[in-house]
Amino acid sequence: MTIRPRRSVLYMPGSNARALEKAKTLPADALILDLEDAVAPEAKEAAREQVVAAVKGGGYGGREIVIRVNGLATPWGEADLKAAAIAGADAILLPKVQAAADLEAVRAVLQGAGVAPSQPLWAMMETPLAILNAAAIAAAGPGTYPLVAFVMGTNDIAKETRASLAGGRIGMLSWLSTCIAAGRAYGIEVLDGVFNGIGDEAGLRAELEQGRLLGMDGKTLIHPSQIEPCNAVFSPSAEEVESARKIIAAFALPENLGKGVISLDGRMVELMHAEIAERTVAIADAIAARENA
Repeated sequence: MTIRPRRSVLYMPGSNARALEKAKTLPADALILDLEDAVAPEAKEAAREQVVAAVKGGGYGGREIVIRVNGLATPWGEADLKAAAIAGADAILLPKVQAAADLEAVRAVLQGAGVAPSQPLWAMMETPLAILNAAAIAAAGPGTYPLVAFVMGTNDIAKETRASLAGGRIGMLSWLSTCIAAGRAYGIEVLDGVFNGIGDEAGLRAELEQGRLLGMDGKTLIHPSQIEPCNAVFSPSAEEVESARKIIAAFALPENLGKGVISLDGRMVELMHAEIAERTVAIADAIAARENA
């Protein structure tokens, strides 16, 4: 089982050279170098050149590098797409994906530019139509230019639906779960939206815990101070890893081979628990490798 940790995914403005350099020292699993919302129209082209140079220059270690481009309908979208692929970004994040056709339009541009079909894509899920079409978007994910992650744009969803982000995001939970179900059905990871209160440690912790309980793979962040709490919440605890290894070892015993259910420490454990345990160990090992890189 090959897993890449995406516990903490930090947005960095592509127009800010100091931020791009500082990102090389931050313990985030992934960085989104942003050419869209964080960049003013008059700075778009300069930011694109700066981000491409930063990615080509390297120095980001094991961090996954993602470039968020402008939409194809904008004056910068097509050039952003081609530049992100040429730069060698680990993934390209597409804004405001609302239907499977949006993916196909992006794929046509990449194919026309001669970009390798293995180039991964991520999709922002940030509009009512995106939520309603989540299953169709996810179903269109496999294949060339594979869609590997949904990124929840909770601020935009709140704006478009008039739902509040306060009160535990109660109005948004069904939409978040819809995207998680669609993602799981087609092997797509799902990253929670940002938490806006930079100084609100308790609020951040509560939303991180909620995201993990919902089944999120990690969370997008807007400030470096949010990285450590995020990594902690989305990492399996030592107890969870120990229990997982014990389950795997028990099913590997000669007397348990081929069994669908066994007794372990006074409780019944099914084969599906062994599969869950394998993922827990895989993510723990991947985190250890990432942190030791």
